[in-house]
Amino acid sequence: MTTTPIRTAIVTGGAQGIGRGIVERLLGDGWAVAALDLDGAALRELAAAHAPRPLLTYKADVGDEASVRDAYAALADWTRQRGDPPGLDLLVSNAGLADPVSGPIERLSLADWRKWQDSHLTGAFLMVRAAIPLLRERRGSIVLIASTRALQSEPDTEAYAAAKGGLVALAHALAVSLGPDIRANAILPGWIETGPWAKSSKRRTPEHRPIDREQHPVGRVGTPEDIAATVAFLAGDGAGFITGQQIVVDGGMTRKMIYAE
Repeated sequence: MTTTPIRTAIVTGGAQGIGRGIVERLLGDGWAVAALDLDGAALRELAAAHAPRPLLTYKADVGDEASVRDAYAALADWTRQRGDPPGLDLLVSNAGLADPVSGPIERLSLADWRKWQDSHLTGAFLMVRAAIPLLRERRGSIVLIASTRALQSEPDTEAYAAAKGGLVALAHALAVSLGPDIRANAILPGWIETGPWAKSSKRRTPEHRPIDREQHPVGRVGTPEDIAATVAFLAGDGAGFITGQQIVVDGGMTRKMIYAE
């Protein structure tokens, strides 16, 4: 009698914020999760909070080819140690510079432009490229965490917006190239409050004004759990007919017409 291997996911940028919310949701749903992040302290806190659950924490720079290669080698070792066959059920590409403001574009250096593109878009490319054989083993799926800033902007955010827009396009291109074995979708979060999901030295309790809540037709600011729930849905059997899509999770904020008075 053969047993079905535990579902396995990789979440990049998994130690804090939206990524941590996704990791915790998947662990709670019975997944084995590899959380990749650049912040070693945050990774240690995440590991301590969830021992002895099936969680691999690994320090990696997703924009660096050698670092990604090493992360996948660590994943393979961890999978073998757990006695599971090779394969991956889900890749969540969430890592990237969180600050959307790059300053006036006429003063933006090429090196800084590349930092935004490498952390978000190149990182997603490198992670996806390495994951494809493993995802095919289990007919898994890919979720790219983009942003509503791929659809609308504030001033001086060109580098971030371009990177997030690239993720949206990458998702539908992957869906066409990798189907039917692998599904790929993008989630576009709006205003998500991540303060309580930061590492302890940066953690804070949010204080939202009435105007902050009123910008959202649902009446509140979002949380990492909102994004995690959407990831869990897209990774499940109920989403088997969904691929190549961009799913906005923003409490309706981008649908509300606002006139300055």
